[in-house]
Amino acid sequence: MGEETAGDSQRVVLDSAGVRRALVRIAHEIVERNRGTEGLGIVGIRSRGDCLARRLQAELARLEELEVPCGAMDVTLYRDDLHRGADHAPVQITDIPWEVDGCTILLVDDVLFTGRTVRAALDALMDFGRPRAIQLGVLIDRGHRELPIRADYVGKNLPTRRSENVRVCLAESEGIDEVSILPGPALERPGGRRGQGADAPPAGRV
Repeated sequence: MGEETAGDSQRVVLDSAGVRRALVRIAHEIVERNRGTEGLGIVGIRSRGDCLARRLQAELARLEELEVPCGAMDVTLYRDDLHRGADHAPVQITDIPWEVDGCTILLVDDVLFTGRTVRAALDALMDFGRPRAIQLGVLIDRGHRELPIRADYVGKNLPTRRSENVRVCLAESEGIDEVSILPGPALERPGGRRGQGADAPPAGRV
């Protein structure tokens, strides 16, 4: 399967090989920018961001022969739409098993959309300490930002209409690595995350 295929209802923009290449490239960029991986910690935003974080951890270990600490974060309680009665999945465990003070933290998520999930992650991270720096890596940047947030590492910049649904499937949860665009409004996907991206608004909101 190529990276650009079309169907009646969805368009595949990254297949398994494309996802793999994107993560390998991001890992090389991380090493180059940080002059190695010493003092680096990775935190994946649940769900799917944590899976991508573990893959990046493995790729960085292959490149640098040094294991980077890796954790996972649930930002549900930090979202700015929580008080509006939005539907959310049950809160999952946040696990950051090392001191973040003085470290460079790489936040990882699958899709960057409005920027609101990343804002929530930044707030949540500050409850664990004061990192030296925070960087952001995403598999997909689909645009339509509502907050002044930009990723440091992007697997694929994907121009989309705001109404389109970006679906990320990973082998850990769906049994396949694939990113596709579907027409129409955002769809609810496993884990309670909107298919428009990790930081998409609740259904019925713009």
